[in-house]
Amino acid sequence: MNKRLSEICYVRSGDKGDVCSAGLIAKTPEDYPTLLRSVTPEKVKALFGDWIQGEVSCYPMDNIQAVMVVMRDALGGGATKTLRLDQTGKAFGNGLLRLPALEG
Repeated sequence: MNKRLSEICYVRSGDKGDVCSAGLIAKTPEDYPTLLRSVTPEKVKALFGDWIQGEVSCYPMDNIQAVMVVMRDALGGGATKTLRLDQTGKAFGNGLLRLPALEG
């Protein structure tokens, strides 16, 4: 059965200038390995395409079973400069929840 990340983790996202960050937190410790397999810089860039002009970094946080995703040059110049509807990157987090959850 194909799951999405929305079934195995929570998300919180926000911005600092033109950088969007999103924290994905596994709902259970058993879900954490699946989360790690499912979120990579390549998969994030493929999901958002041209919306992310810069580098994507994914930082595992084993102590809280979470992954921090940092997307640079992702907000069209930042909240005070962009004409995008999602100036502060809140929808990016929900978008990440659409990624497939890759079972081991």
